[in-house]
Amino acid sequence: MPGFSFASGNAKKLAALPLYALGALASVFVPRVDGLWVFGCGSGVGEGSLALFRYARQADDALRLTWLARDERELAAARSLGIPAVLKRSRRGFLLTLRARVVVVTHGFGDVNRFGQSGAVVVQLWHGIPLKLIQLDSATTTRISVPVVSTQLRGLLRRFYRRGYRSIALMPAASELAAQRLRTAFALPADRVVVTGDPRDDVLSRGETLERSSRARKALSAALDTDPGQSRLVLYAPTWRDGEADPAVPTEEEWARIDAWLRAAGATLLVRPHPNGVGDYAAGIAGSPNIQLLASARQPDLTPVLDAVDLLITDYSSVAFDYSLTGGPILFIAPDQDAYTGSRGLYEPYREFSGGREVRSWSGILDQLSRFDSDPEWAEIVRAHSAALASRHFAFRDGRNTERVYSELVRRLKARP
Repeated sequence: MPGFSFASGNAKKLAALPLYALGALASVFVPRVDGLWVFGCGSGVGEGSLALFRYARQADDALRLTWLARDERELAAARSLGIPAVLKRSRRGFLLTLRARVVVVTHGFGDVNRFGQSGAVVVQLWHGIPLKLIQLDSATTTRISVPVVSTQLRGLLRRFYRRGYRSIALMPAASELAAQRLRTAFALPADRVVVTGDPRDDVLSRGETLERSSRARKALSAALDTDPGQSRLVLYAPTWRDGEADPAVPTEEEWARIDAWLRAAGATLLVRPHPNGVGDYAAGIAGSPNIQLLASARQPDLTPVLDAVDLLITDYSSVAFDYSLTGGPILFIAPDQDAYTGSRGLYEPYREFSGGREVRSWSGILDQLSRFDSDPEWAEIVRAHSAALASRHFAFRDGRNTERVYSELVRRLKARP
């Protein structure tokens, strides 16, 4: 079933322009309340918003913190964690956003009530280090499905996006390299994008290796409703293609070959489609007990389970950066490399991201899996590339990213006139 696309999202934004205007007008007359913070996350209860929520609650019990949920399912998930939550589209959700001094998001203003954030101190945590061009750096961001007046509307949308981004007061970055990309993508001055580390990655740096692995496997077992035991876990996590289908969905013959390798290796393949992605993996999952779906509905935030994974297979997804913090090996499959990089654009050459080892098919991936197990020198090259990705893209690996973000936010709040 088609997921979110910029074309559909932008059509809704244009239709809602009067509501944005009414919300901005209301913000002029409704005072914001110091100590009132609201949090949201585009993928569910998790990522950097959850990390910052938990840290802020421990750091200052005088703060009034509320999670804004998109639906009843997320509302229940937040409350099950002991987090005060309301529906973001409800009247109360709008009023809380309108009155909150601080608004914390990970994807966009729609993570909270998008019509009430004008005038707030917005913390945009984002949801990964960008490889593909994003936001104002990408023409895809202003794509619309009204070709007759597309030029005029895209210009209007670009101004709309740029104006919205001006309200971002603080945007953490994992490294100076990531900060440079975020500054151009959101048209933000250097002092608003700060290298603090990404709160969502603290879970990959806290504790010893065995402790992190055990914690991750426990979380994974809960998401799968089954204990993977000591099975070797291989994760396939493709990127989002703005409504287009994943071109690497295996064929019937490839599913059979994948299953044969999994049985021989004593491994399980976890298929994790992007939450907004399109792709039919049902045949492989139904045809083998060694292939399981790791649905975003069951595990909205992928980062906490990455330490349970023994090997990652991806295409252009920023999960490769996060996973590199574990030191685990990464294989790359990109059947549409030329078309995708040509149409979407990347911040760095794909070969730098992949180490030049990308393949175009699952046959190539299976060959690499076999070589990884049989050729120690090549396996070390693969692992060394993961280490190189982590070294280039992360300034901190001490598990204190959330602490730095919170401290910087509090400092800026105190410095406000």
